[in-house]
Amino acid sequence: MERECQERRQKRVERWLHHSRLPLEKSWQALDLKRLPAKVVQQARALLEGSFVDRHENVLVFGRPGSGKTHLLSAIGQELVRGGRRVLFVKCGLLVQQLLIAKRDLKLSRVLKQLASYGALIVDDLGYVQQSREEMEVLFTLLAERYERGSVLLTSNLPFSGWEAIFKDPMTTAAAIDRLVHHAVILELNIPSYRAEQARKAKQGRAAASEETPTGGAGTGRGSGGGEAAGGGGGAAAAPPAAAAPPPPAKREK
Repeated sequence: MERECQERRQKRVERWLHHSRLPLEKSWQALDLKRLPAKVVQQARALLEGSFVDRHENVLVFGRPGSGKTHLLSAIGQELVRGGRRVLFVKCGLLVQQLLIAKRDLKLSRVLKQLASYGALIVDDLGYVQQSREEMEVLFTLLAERYERGSVLLTSNLPFSGWEAIFKDPMTTAAAIDRLVHHAVILELNIPSYRAEQARKAKQGRAAASEETPTGGAGTGRGSGGGEAAGGGGGAAAAPPAAAAPPPPAKREK
């Protein structure tokens, strides 16, 4: 019975991971914790336990592009699934388009109900692409619907001071921020871009390899067979001098 229960739990986790749309290669094991600030690592380890989802708390991750925001939330999301919680990962732009289509087809309430079945909703790259006012209205509707009913985990490269450019209206911006931060853990990744670091290391590696490559010059003192050249003191007998050419015949005088 215990083995049967364990197998069922494993199958459920695999099914939920598949439906979560999480990038599975961005796992906790693949996360380079040494790059992250010590405070962020401490906060992230506490989030792995998952009780914040039961309390309907949010997680907001801020940082410049390439700082590892998506990887961090993906890693946390996978551990939440393994802990028995349903998670959905979606890019902000794609989510907004889905909500717009549902609103056009008069199915927005149905879609919001489907999203409510996920204990944690990960919204990636909020503010990375500027949206129209209509698009931000449906996103605000989603945030208001999940307020104190479900956890929202989002990443953004813009601080709160720049969110008015996202929601297009001071009142809507203030209302969205208020709902998100009321019960929230905020992680700030003020670190250099991981992709930029990798590109720089690759460039340095290519430069070092090119410096170590020998440049082919004049004779190296070795023959094609690897032995010393003649007269090099390697013990081999010197080759005899070539015979002198015979002088040209003398011209006869008339």
